[in-house]
Formats: sequence, C-alpha cells, structure tokens
Amino acid sequence: MGDMANSSIEFHPKPQQQQEVPHVGGFGCTLAELRSLMELRGAEALQKIQEAYGDVSGLCRRLKTSPTEGLADNTNDLEKRRQIYGQNFIPPKQPKTFLQLVWEALQDVTLIILEVAAIVSLGLSFYAPPGEESEACGNVSGGAEDEGEAEAGWIEGAAILLSVICVVLVTAFNDWSKEKQFRGLQSRIEQEQKFTVIRNGQLLQVPVAALVVGDIAQVKYGDLLPADGVLIQGNDLKIDESSLTGESDHVRKSADKDPMLLSGTHVMEGSGRMVVTAVGVNSQTGIIFTLLGAGGEEEEKKDKKGKQQDGAMDSSQTRAKKQDGAVAMEMQPLKSAEGGEMEEREKKKANVPKKEKSVLQGKLTKLAVQIGKAGLVMSAITVIILVLYFVIETFVVDGRVWLAECTPVYVQYFVKFFIIGVTVLVVAVPEGLPLAVTISLAYSVKKMMKDNNLVRHLDACETMGNATAICSDKTGTLTTNRMTVVQSYLGDTHYKEIPAPSALTPKILDLLVHAISINSAYTTKILPPEKEGALPRQVGNKTECALLGFILDLKRDFQPVREQIPEDQLYKVYTFNSVRKSMSTVIRMPDGGFRLFSKGASEILLKKCTNILNSNGELRGFRPRDRDDMVKKIIEPMACDGLRTICIAYRDFSAIQEPDWDNENEVVGDLTCIAVVGIEDPVRPEVPEAIRKCQRAGITVRMVTGDNINTARAIAAKCGIIQPGEDFLCLEGKEFNRRIRNEKGEIEQERLDKVWPKLRVLARSSPTDKHTLVKGIIDSTTGEQRQVVAVTGDGTNDGPALKKADVGFAMGIAGTDVAKEASDIILTDDNFTSIVKAVMWGRNVYDSISKFLQFQLTVNVVAVIVAFTGACITQDSPLKAVQMLWVNLIMDTFASLALATEPPTESLLLRKPYGRDKPLISRTMMKNILGHAVYQLTIIFTLLFVGELFFDIDSGRNAPLHSPPSEHYTIIFNTFVMMQLFNEINARKIHGERNVFDGIFSNPIFCTIVLGTFGIQIVIVQFGGKPFSCSPLSTEQWLWCLFVGVGELVWGQVIATIPTSQLKCLKEAGHGPGKDEMTDEELAEGEEEIDHAERELRRGQILWFRGLNRIQTQG
Repeated sequence: MGDMANSSIEFHPKPQQQQEVPHVGGFGCTLAELRSLMELRGAEALQKIQEAYGDVSGLCRRLKTSPTEGLADNTNDLEKRRQIYGQNFIPPKQPKTFLQLVWEALQDVTLIILEVAAIVSLGLSFYAPPGEESEACGNVSGGAEDEGEAEAGWIEGAAILLSVICVVLVTAFNDWSKEKQFRGLQSRIEQEQKFTVIRNGQLLQVPVAALVVGDIAQVKYGDLLPADGVLIQGNDLKIDESSLTGESDHVRKSADKDPMLLSGTHVMEGSGRMVVTAVGVNSQTGIIFTLLGAGGEEEEKKDKKGKQQDGAMDSSQTRAKKQDGAVAMEMQPLKSAEGGEMEEREKKKANVPKKEKSVLQGKLTKLAVQIGKAGLVMSAITVIILVLYFVIETFVVDGRVWLAECTPVYVQYFVKFFIIGVTVLVVAVPEGLPLAVTISLAYSVKKMMKDNNLVRHLDACETMGNATAICSDKTGTLTTNRMTVVQSYLGDTHYKEIPAPSALTPKILDLLVHAISINSAYTTKILPPEKEGALPRQVGNKTECALLGFILDLKRDFQPVREQIPEDQLYKVYTFNSVRKSMSTVIRMPDGGFRLFSKGASEILLKKCTNILNSNGELRGFRPRDRDDMVKKIIEPMACDGLRTICIAYRDFSAIQEPDWDNENEVVGDLTCIAVVGIEDPVRPEVPEAIRKCQRAGITVRMVTGDNINTARAIAAKCGIIQPGEDFLCLEGKEFNRRIRNEKGEIEQERLDKVWPKLRVLARSSPTDKHTLVKGIIDSTTGEQRQVVAVTGDGTNDGPALKKADVGFAMGIAGTDVAKEASDIILTDDNFTSIVKAVMWGRNVYDSISKFLQFQLTVNVVAVIVAFTGACITQDSPLKAVQMLWVNLIMDTFASLALATEPPTESLLLRKPYGRDKPLISRTMMKNILGHAVYQLTIIFTLLFVGELFFDIDSGRNAPLHSPPSEHYTIIFNTFVMMQLFNEINARKIHGERNVFDGIFSNPIFCTIVLGTFGIQIVIVQFGGKPFSCSPLSTEQWLWCLFVGVGELVWGQVIATIPTSQLKCLKEAGHGPGKDEMTDEELAEGEEEIDHAERELRRGQILWFRGLNRIQTQG
C-alpha cells in the first residue's frame, strides 16, 4: 500500500511542484508528497526540500506553521489537520472475540475426548435392544426394570457435555478478561507518554496521540520520537536509528546535512526542534506496522509459535513501544525485500522472548509434563483393568456368547469404562493451574498499580520475588531529586550557606548568572509553586534547576538573560553526555569574539582550568598544585557532607582566529573557573527503612552512581547501604575496571567474582560499568545459586543494564522514554520503597501458586486413587464422571481464584529469597499433600466398604448400568467435597504455620468462594438427582459429612506437628530446569527441550498450557 502511493508521486513533473498550488484544505503539501519526502535520507532529502520548498521554513509555510511560534492552538485547525494528514495513532490489531476464545478453549485434547465419549454414550442410551434378548446379555439393567429409569440413561452423557460447556465458558471468559485488562494497562502506559511541542509560542506537554502534522516539537536527549519530522534547528543531535535500519551507530542529524527524523528512533544526544511531517499510519513506523498488520494473519497460520507477534501488535497503539519483540519486528518488512534467508533469521529473532522463560514457568511446565504423564498411565491402566475384568467376568466366568443383538449393550459398558478412564485423566491434570497463575499475576499487577508499580511484563512481577540483589541509582530513587545549592566557593571564599549578593563582586555575579542561564537547557525552568506555601516547581534537568535556583537565591533572574540571547542565537552547544560529564555553550560576543561557558563534574572540569577568578573578579593562575589544594580543602569536605560538586567556568576567544569547533578537547580547555558549588539532594525519608527491609529479606542493595565517591559514600551511609564495622567495598569506576580486567584489558569473570560480593557503592561509574556489574553478578557461579538482579535506571544510557537485568525498573517521572522502553516495571513515583513493594508482591505470587498447587495436588492424588482402586475393585468409580468434573474443574477454578488473591503480608519479607532452582513443591508441602491424602483416602475407603453398615443404608457397590443413584455413593461424594473445602483453608499456609485462619477476613474473595461452593454443593446433593448421580441426604448424614470435613483442620494440626526434617524420604517436586550450569549451546537445547515438552503437552492431555503461554506472550 505504501509503495503504491509513493510510486504514483514520482511521476509528477518537477516544475508543477515548484508553483505553490493550494492543495487539499488550503495546505501547500499533500499527504502523499510528505510521505515520499520522508522516504528519503541525507543529501537526497535536502535536495528534495530545496527543489520543492526552498528550505525548511518554506516547508513550514506550506504547512501553515511558524518555526518559532508553532501552531495556533485552535481546535478547528488541529481537527482539520487530523482529517487531512491522519491522527498520531496506530490502530491496534483486533482483539480475539469471545467466540474465538471459546473455540480455542474447545481445541483442548482432554475436552475433545470427553465430548466424543459423552456423545457416544448419548447415542447408545437412545438405542433400546429388543426386550426378549436382554436377559441373555447379562445383568444389564437389573435394578432398572422401571421404564422411566432406563430412559434416563441419556442424562449422564448430557451432564458431561454440559460440564464441558461450563469449563469452556469459564476458560474463555478468563482469557477474555485477561486480554481486556492487558489492553487497559497498555492504553494507560500510552496515555502517560507525553511530548513537548510549541503552540502559540508556549511550550506544552501534549499526549503523543494529539500530535498533528505541522506541530513544532522539541526533541531532547532520551526521547523516543513519536512522529516523523524535519529538523529545523539542532544542537549536537545524535539519533539511534537501529530500530529502523538495524545499524547500531548513532546518526548525526543537522539542519544542513541530514534533517530527517523518523518515528520510533531514539535521541541519544543533543536537542533540537523539528516540524512534524507524518503521523500515525503514515509515519515510518506506522507504514511498517500496516505492512505487519496485513501480514500478521498469514504469519499466524504459518507459525503458531510466533505469538510474540500478537503481543507486539496488541500494543501497537502509539508505537512499537512497550514490546521487546518490536525492534526485531520492525526490521522484518525492511529485510523481506532483500532475501528470504535474512527474513527467516529475523523471524527467529522476533520469536525469541526477551528473557529466558520465566523461572516459574519453567518449573510449572516440567511439573505439568510429569503430572500429565502419570495421569495418562493411570487412566490407561484403569480402562484396561475394567475392560479385562468385564470381559473375563461375562464371557469366561459366566460363559456367555457374544450375541449380535447384545453388541450395543456391551459397547455401552465399554463407553462407560472409557468415560471413567477419561475422568481419571481429567482429574489428574491440574488445569486450574494456568488459571491460578493468570489470576495471581493479573491480580498482583492490578494491585501493584496502586503501589506505584506499572508492570510492563507480567513475569517480571514473579521474578521480583526471587531477587537477591538490587543495583539502584542514587539520584531520584534513594534521594528526593529536589536539588538545591547549599555551599559554594566564589572569589576565593568558601560559603557554607548562600552568600548575600552584596558580598560578591558584580563582575563575578554577572559572569555566574550568564554562565548558568545560558549554559543550561532552555527547557529547564523554575516555575512559581502550584499551591500557596509549596516549593517552586522544578521543570527539566534537576541539577540545572538547582543552579537556576541558586541565581534566584542571589536575588537575580535568569529569564531576562535568556530573552536577550534566545536559543537559536547560541553559536555552538556541546550537550551533556555520560562521556563528557560536562556541558558547554558558545555565544558570539558583540565585538565579534566568542565566549564559551562550561559546567560539569568538578574533578573533571578543574583539570581543564588554568585560571580562577579571585575576590576582585580578576584572573589568577591556577596550577595543578592549587588544584590539589582546592580538592583537599573545598571539594572533599563538600563531598563528605554528601554534596555533589559542580564547577562553573568560562573561556574567551578573540575575534581574530575562529577555533576549530569540532576539536572539542582544544576548545574546552584553558578555562577560567568562576565557581564551585555543592548541590544537596536529600535522602528520601522512607528509604533507610525500605533498605533495612531489603537486607532483612536477604536482598543486597548496591548503589551505582555517577557521583563523586565521597558524596556516594556519605549518602550510602545515610541510607544504611553501608554500615560501620561491616566489610564492604566502595569503588570508583576506574578502580573497578582496573580490578576486573586482565593485562589485555579484557573482563575476567573470576576477577569480578572477587569484587562484587563485597561491593556496595560504585561511584563515578559509566553506563558500561553498570552493565558490566549487572552481567557479572548474573553470570557468576560462586554462590550456591544464581543471583537474580533488579536494576533501576532513568537515563538513556541505562538501557543496556535495564535489559540485561532480570528485572529492570525505569523511573516514571525522571526516566527517559528509552529507559522505559528497556524496562519491565515503571516506578510511577520514582521511589525506592515501591521496589520493596514489588518484592513483596512477587513473593506473594510465588506463594499463591504454591498454595494452590498444594490444594490442587491433594485433590488430584485422592481423586485418582479413589477412581482407580474403586474401578478395579467394584468395576465402577465411586466418584462419577460428572461429580469428578464438578470437583475438578469448578472447584479448581474457584479455589485458584480464592488462593491466588491472598493479599501479601509484611511477613513475606522476613524470609530469604527462593533460589532459581528451588522446587515449587517444598518438603513441607509434600508432607501436607501426602498427609492429607492419607486422611482423605482412609475416610473414603472406609465409607466405600463399610459405610452402608455404619449409616444403615443400601450398599451402592456393584450397581448395574443405569441404576438409580444410591445414598451410599452420595455420602462418599459429599464427604469428599467437604474435606476439600476445609482443606482449602489448610492450604492458605504453606510454611507449616499453625494458625491457618490468620488474616482470612482480609480476603473477602476467599470467604465468598468457600461459602459459595458450600451452597452449590448443598443444591447438587439435594436436588442434583440423576445428572449428578446424587440422592438427597438426611440432616444426620449431612452432619457426619461436615464432621469428617472439619476433621481436616484437626488433622492439619497433627501434620504440622511432625517435623519435616525427620522426613528425609520425601522428595521435592517441580524443580526448575537447571539452566545455570549450562553453556550457551546447551541452554539453547534446553529451551528447545522445554518447547518440546510444551508441544507434547499440547498434543497430549493438556487443558491448561495454552493459558500459561498466553500470559507470557502478553507479559
């Protein structure tokens, strides 16, 4: 579609474009023209702009916008632009409809087997064999001579079909609500993304979706460009276009060389202004998404496992943002023209999830395969035994001959056996599990929103529970990020508080005001407070805000200086980046000379100073010896008070010879120091307590900062990251690198292993150091288990570390788009305490799933053994197919809801993190599962074999086909359900706690579900009749059932008394795949193996795997 539109334009004769023909809506450019313009790059693009519009301002005139004032903020005009040029919104792929989800749920193998069996059973029940011969076929309906009863044979088949429908609807509804929730989350992330535009000469933050063609947008370091545009003016602008071109080198952009800015690319350095020329589906990213949208359906058919694609399409609302698959995805269509082989490779890349399978998922997959296989074996044996027993009994012992007219009767028996076998299988497979995982994760994510955690990948929430190390930034996370200048060194004097303006020489003061006002981003401002009595609002870079605040404290103003020298008159800007650690701006002086203002980290900038201003504002030589003196007397004392020191300097160039501005080292050297200021960023009051909680929970907190080592150490001590008397390391980036690299300068893991365990503070670190540290800790094999590392970051340069970490936290307020893109969780309040909340929720997810497993497996073990032994001894399962389905599917579903929504408690932070290879089912849980299974089996078998004597009722054993339901079997069914209900309360605790009722009322969902299940059970038993094979019970019988159920709670206490340590024979189950000992190739094979296991499950008996997978692709 894109190509068609473009090719049609190429044929326009050039001269025609030269005349300003009014186009649609009075604008001087058509949509197609702009689209073809944006396809060009570099010199071609410049040539096209010159031919067609003269220059960029000509383009602005055609689009009826002003390069300095922007658009008039007039709704009609904006609306008209949206109609002609489109909205900045990429329509998401249609979500699956409810019916599609129902159809998907029906695909499940176990359900299909059940449906077939039920239909066969239904068909046979309508076939009545001729009456005379029925005697010859054995005791087919001995007890059911009554006509009405014989006709009720269809009920069982119908009931099975009905319960299958129930299950399918519940599954589909859950998937549907999960999808809806996910989309809600998506749109919330998108609404939060704002971009700065100029309208009516005012800087405004508008939602990305509100951008229109003709808008003048401010682009700055760390932005993710939301639309295509042409650069009007730029300072030192570098763009990372790898998401579109795959080239990792940063591309320099300038108005006179390469002014084309494309959506979906990242600003890595510098700043500038651009005029928006294409939005939404017409922008470069939009065109790619449209191609993908068209290709998406065929892709899905070709490659079922490319679910990542769905994920990326889901979220394509504004941008390829939010999905890691997106980068690889965006590249696909571009490659497809160049050859299929490349595309195949890309496709593989796109399908590899961002991280290895989440720990929990690996363990669950493995467990499911084991349980599924066991269930399959049990059900097969059950069917074989039943069939053999029947055949031997009928044809050998009774010596009957197989008569043709008896065939339907015998087949009916076989179908009954088959249904029992399938039922055993259905019960064996824990299909409530994906539901428990989904509900637990979705519930946590919803609640985490309230705790200021915006989760972008569902599995991050669970990984966070296993975290053993957190590498945190200092600024803004541990501190308030409200910077203020508290000390300064001006004109040979060290002021411990803000000096009175009268104490300073006018020359120094004037230079200082100019140096700060001009040499900081013009977007950084200090605005009056919103409320009376509040602090002034700091907008933009916080360090710069502190310096501007310093000017205001000196009773001067920065605004008049900026108005006198507007941004477009700045001659040259060297923007701040992590390599320079300084920012410099050059202005032209009235006499034709130049003046350079510079500010930056004091130890770096002072090395470039050769002069300093004395108290009279005159230059004085500044030698290395003076510098060392100053570091000792001024800078170190400031740093030890936890202050960041910033040096402000300038340099004059004569008009005679203009320096080579590209030779930065030459230009920013030989400086004159005006002042050194100490900026304080106070520690957030709640942080020390949060760090104490982390340390108690077995999580090591490390601080990684770009600050001076003394400042960093002072803050770390205030936060409690380092405690006096402990054995710890505080290193600077340089020293850290020296220790971990060998003679050749390569990083060696064993050297790193000597450093990281004791390292608590890494100061003056570059982004690469941060990445090295994170990677080193993750790859380390020194401990008994692999470390799980969480990292916080806000800058563009933190991207690699955030991506490498197990969980990346980006700052919602101070974070750049690039950091948010690379992260798993966004902290909407930038506060360290929210990370502790995330740990709590993560551990809670893990525990919820373990609780559910403990409950679920007890039900499964008991039901399978009862069905199996019952079938072998009495030729009929004491628990009928429909009853089993009720117990298994309905109770599982409800129980997963009840146990997965337990709110987290502080006590979760009192234990050490589970390792990556800690089994899902611990020894204590195994003890509980087996202990309760023993109790339940004893009760059920007692009831089965001697229950009729105890209750003085007819025995239900060996009942013929289609006989009416017996009280005997109803009591067994009812007791079984009562025991499960009370065991559900036991399952609330998995670490062997005594008080299982602790905090039960803080979870209303749990109480409602337990009572609700109880209510439904009463209805089933009293009024379920034939479909549920139930016969109404008397009050006394009910009380006995309840009594046995309550016995579960007492028995739970007995089990809790047995010390787990004595039970060495118990094995743990559900170990994670042992990834950590593997090499890369083996790891890839391991992934394959698990995928293979998934395929097995898919082919085999698994209801629940799809749910689990879907969570992952959406996470």
